[in-house]
Amino acid sequence: MKKAIWFKSMLICMFSLALQTKGYAQSQSLSSPNNRLSILFETIKENQVSESGEQLTYSVIYNDQELVDRSALSLNFENQRPLGEDVKIVSAERTSLEQSYKLIAGKTNFVNEKCNVLTIQLQEDGSPSRKLTIEARAYNDAVAFRYMVPDQSDMKEFRLIGERAEFKISKDAITYAQILPRNSVHSYESEYVKLPLTAFSHVGSVVNDPKIGLPLLMEVPGVAWVAINEADLQNYSSMYLTTLSEGWSGHWLEAFLAPQIEDSSVCVTGSFPLTSPWRILQVGDDPGALIESNILTNLNDENVIEETSWIKPGKAAWNWWNGSIGAEGLRDFSTECMKYYVDFAAESGLEHLVIDAGWAARDDITKMNGRVDIPLVVEYGKQKNVGIWIWLHYRDAVKQLEEAFPIYEKWGVAGLKIDFIERDDQAGIDFYYRAAKKAVEHHLMLDFHGCTKPTGLSRTYPNILGYEAVIGMEVSRGGLRDNPDSHLMLPFTRMLQGFMDYTPGGFNNVTKEEFVPCSSKPMVMGTRAHHLAMYVVYESPIQMVSDHPNAYKNEPSFQFIKDVPATWDETKVLNGIPGEYITIARRKGDNWFLGSMTNWNPRELHCSLDFLSDGTYLAEIYMDTPGSGLYPRSNSIKRVMVNNKQQLELYLASGGGCAVKFRPVAPEE
Repeated sequence: MKKAIWFKSMLICMFSLALQTKGYAQSQSLSSPNNRLSILFETIKENQVSESGEQLTYSVIYNDQELVDRSALSLNFENQRPLGEDVKIVSAERTSLEQSYKLIAGKTNFVNEKCNVLTIQLQEDGSPSRKLTIEARAYNDAVAFRYMVPDQSDMKEFRLIGERAEFKISKDAITYAQILPRNSVHSYESEYVKLPLTAFSHVGSVVNDPKIGLPLLMEVPGVAWVAINEADLQNYSSMYLTTLSEGWSGHWLEAFLAPQIEDSSVCVTGSFPLTSPWRILQVGDDPGALIESNILTNLNDENVIEETSWIKPGKAAWNWWNGSIGAEGLRDFSTECMKYYVDFAAESGLEHLVIDAGWAARDDITKMNGRVDIPLVVEYGKQKNVGIWIWLHYRDAVKQLEEAFPIYEKWGVAGLKIDFIERDDQAGIDFYYRAAKKAVEHHLMLDFHGCTKPTGLSRTYPNILGYEAVIGMEVSRGGLRDNPDSHLMLPFTRMLQGFMDYTPGGFNNVTKEEFVPCSSKPMVMGTRAHHLAMYVVYESPIQMVSDHPNAYKNEPSFQFIKDVPATWDETKVLNGIPGEYITIARRKGDNWFLGSMTNWNPRELHCSLDFLSDGTYLAEIYMDTPGSGLYPRSNSIKRVMVNNKQQLELYLASGGGCAVKFRPVAPEE
């Protein structure tokens, strides 16, 4: 099979060169720096490359194997024929890109970006002879492309009603998909389900004609792990996926753009020139490689903030999870209660406190309702070196953004948690950009909840430290949806998009049989070590410490939460299978932290410590005991000397985990 694909690739290259000598070049390919991944653009007529041009297509090859078959590309404008169905390539230019940039928060603090770039100029063969540009990039871990429609002499405004971006996966794949309501607003808070790709196109399937949220993770057996994704959504709407084929063997997908809520007949409106988001296929030999990728930040504009000292990632106390229970053990949404949480944050070394809903006047977020004096709590927090965040509802923020943000700066607020956005059409996406820009003007950090998934915007606006878009720990207050099976889907699916404010920290750990949903002293499924490991596994630069202060009192394992950072210098995925288990090691300075989690199946894992530098490390290990499956709050804590020649033997109970801090030991210690 590999020889056949190699021969096909050689024929394509030879044919492309032959066409170029004729001046046509209707076949243009681009390979990654390591030559393992390539994308090919062609103009096709009757399934053959056409010298005169026709339908624009692309295909993808990985390790000499077909990954994506010829898939059509076009843009569908209102009252016009699709742009891309009758085009020819008029020129192509290849360049390379190699640069480095810093990130304030995330899985790494320093990114080396290296890729090859192809820019193709196309033009319609007949009237009105519209022009189209395709820009493509090939990285070692992804290929990406986007449409660019330049100014057209006879076209000024546009109404985009759809985008024909096909993803004809070469054969049936195992998907890990988030299936969302087709005709309603939402906030990406649905389960990821494991299904063959053909299940989405088979007429008898319960998921026939779905709307699939991004990212979509797939295992294409014998070929690669792949995730379809997008980045840089400015002036556009979000992309979903739906089925393109029907029948027993259909395994093709197509883009589905979020329509405008106010006018569902159109998706994107504006003036030319038009630049679409990047359409991305992340590719790797194993699913962990996709987690390590920086492709989304690579494909966004660089940081626009010159002075960033006010942007401070960190962990945060939070009053909402336990119902604003005060020092006396009673529900108490008041100034004194918030000062109590500030004291807890300061004593625990937490950088922030998030004050949730209930402080603002009704329908006016520029005023307080008298329950909590925000400026007073802010001043109290400053004395304790604790920054104060406040909660906003989207419906108020979108109306009062201009007048409210300057007031919050005057109060000294550190950040804003904006909730219930629940839209990612063009106007919804525009809000994220407007809010980020206005927040920069007033030195405010942002955490979006009830929101779309992140798409790399935090590179451009590093004051964005959080997105929810996940079934988080909060749903444990209402049912069984937050559980170890779900926990082990998230790193391989939702977390491919970046920051994920799951809001960990539940210390009332119970078994599945003991679990009862409640808002007073809420329970969480999974062992204590499982929930400690989340602080390493789940990427969030504004990481919640969600339980009541008393839940952590006299608990030795709380020390790990005190010690673990909220942002990282380096990330390595050591092992993992979606929905089953994962082990991630992350570095901050000279210290390494390891988090390992399993679903309801207990398991033993053997992890090489070769990610450590030379020398001796003190490993502080928080691990399940043989009894943790029945008594989830129990875990062992031990300290041992280790080095990078050793392996760490991990025992994970049912719903279990392990969390480790590695500190280098000086020779004199």
